[in-house]
Amino acid sequence: MKHNNKHSIRCYSTPPCECSYLPKQNATNLVVDPSLVLNDALLGELLEQGFRRSGGLTYRPNCINCQACIATRVSTESFTPNRSQRRCWRQNQELSHSSSTTTFTEAQFELYCRYLAARHTDSEMNNPTPEEYINFLTSPGVTTQFHEFRHQDKLLAVAVVDHTANGLSAVYTFFDPNQAQRGLGTFTILWMIEHARRLHLPWVYLGYWIEACKKMRYKARFTPCQGYINEHWQLI
Repeated sequence: MKHNNKHSIRCYSTPPCECSYLPKQNATNLVVDPSLVLNDALLGELLEQGFRRSGGLTYRPNCINCQACIATRVSTESFTPNRSQRRCWRQNQELSHSSSTTTFTEAQFELYCRYLAARHTDSEMNNPTPEEYINFLTSPGVTTQFHEFRHQDKLLAVAVVDHTANGLSAVYTFFDPNQAQRGLGTFTILWMIEHARRLHLPWVYLGYWIEACKKMRYKARFTPCQGYINEHWQLI
């Protein structure tokens, strides 16, 4: 593949493996050369081409017989919340916000482990070590912020966000599984869109939308939503 300074970027295709989202499907990813030093500028270019960061690796789905995974982004200028999203925003206004760098904290890690145990019981991510936690969410050379949301000093949610010149990228969000009524997943996305707007950034990248997968459909609710289809962005 090419990027803006006209140098080629070597990519590798992974062997087929069982798909994490769709039953009876195999998945293959296109992975950017792991020896390439990732930074904010390069990550921004890769996001523009439908890639996503996970730890130190940047990838996008490259399945031969399936194009179900679609990279998504929301325009901070055009986004208009629906009635449900406005209600979610209002009911969480009492939460306080703070941001931190990639320094490990026990409070974040404890919340992360409780979230995985409650929401991803069959995932290989369960029972992580602190090192696995940091390696999954961060990458040297990339500006990553841990945005924390609290109620009366109790940590309820953490949105891990990459900051690039052309937008914010939602790396991962985890929250208190006992606070489902708050809609914290929706709230943190709404907050990211508003935060990007304040920073005069045009996009919030939400990762992959999969229409046939219930837990991945929510991204298209943030309208107007664009998907990276056939090598260019278009409304979905």
